[in-house]
Amino acid sequence: MTRHALISGASIAGPALAHQLAARGWRTTVVERAPRLRDEGQNIDVRGAGREVLRRMGLEDAALAAGTGEVGLRFVDDDGAAVAEFPAGQGDTAGGTAEMEILRGELSRLIHERTQDTTAYRFGEQIRDLDDHGDGVTVRLAGGEEIEADLVVVAEGTRSRTRDLVLPDAEVTELGLQIAYLTIPRTADDDRWWRWHSAPGSRSTSLRPDNRGTTRAMLAFLADVRGLGELDRDAQVTVLRRTYADVGWEAPRVLAALDDASMYFDAVAQIRLPRWSTGRTAVLGDAAWATGPFGTGTTLALVGAYILAGELGDTTDVTTALARYEQRMRPFVAQAQDVKPAALRAMNPRSAAGLAVQRRVLGLAGSLSSVFGGLVEKLASPPADAVELPDYRLTA
Repeated sequence: MTRHALISGASIAGPALAHQLAARGWRTTVVERAPRLRDEGQNIDVRGAGREVLRRMGLEDAALAAGTGEVGLRFVDDDGAAVAEFPAGQGDTAGGTAEMEILRGELSRLIHERTQDTTAYRFGEQIRDLDDHGDGVTVRLAGGEEIEADLVVVAEGTRSRTRDLVLPDAEVTELGLQIAYLTIPRTADDDRWWRWHSAPGSRSTSLRPDNRGTTRAMLAFLADVRGLGELDRDAQVTVLRRTYADVGWEAPRVLAALDDASMYFDAVAQIRLPRWSTGRTAVLGDAAWATGPFGTGTTLALVGAYILAGELGDTTDVTTALARYEQRMRPFVAQAQDVKPAALRAMNPRSAAGLAVQRRVLGLAGSLSSVFGGLVEKLASPPADAVELPDYRLTA
């Protein structure tokens, strides 16, 4: 009998898992509360083991072709002049800008296109309740339908609500970093560099290129206040306008676009769970282990999907396979979650004096082998190759 996996979440981890399970003979259904595939999203990078997963999926070349074209990271002063430049990496892991830089929506689209003939996608739907009865799981959807599955995987985001139906004891660690992501019109002055401007008060403005004729903007700041991510859009816009009212460079341009631009506001947090599965249900991706701000999310999602599917393979012992998946992934996740508060402060100086020191050190850096350059390299290039991917046997 063909085994059936029901997956909640159609961003990257969920469809990647569907792809890997279908290749091993599973029937897969993906439910997604959004009414359609979400094609929005900012730049993400895929490095090391994550890129190897895409290579094994046959998607590496397509992902490279759909890249943003970003040529590197440039820190700028109040006038927009370069303080320091860190060119894009030329391999799987090096550089503040990875060789594979792609919009989240573009990568999601590529994986969806690869899986739409083998996976049943149910948009505008979500899990309302489930009953794990040992030899299977009965899932009740919000629309009233009941679905029987051999496995249920929650592959949603950091603030996943469905996760509580499976593992309600998530520890959410707020890092104090607030980020507003916007898509704004491109101007003649926008180039192919990721430009990063810092201002006193632990505030930064970033502009990044995309492959759609627009510019991706980020307003990031450290704040002791919690709950900003739960405010409605109007309240978040008010917070941003007040927070950035005296910031120069391109901040006024970004603020001017707030009324019309699409915006996603993220109060960055980490997720820790004592376990990632119970019975025939499991969590995957940010819902299981959100790591924070330094670029590991996509790589971890792809690797986690690959390992989870590989451990499940053709076995009928789902619970043992889920335990092996966690055993393999835990060390990788623990290393990626090792974010020091000092690192956040170093990249987001609070005082004018601290900002002046940062710029002087950046100006002296010259290369990623220097002291501060090494910090940039560590933050922007997490240990994406810290896990050796097993070679799982395909059964279909």
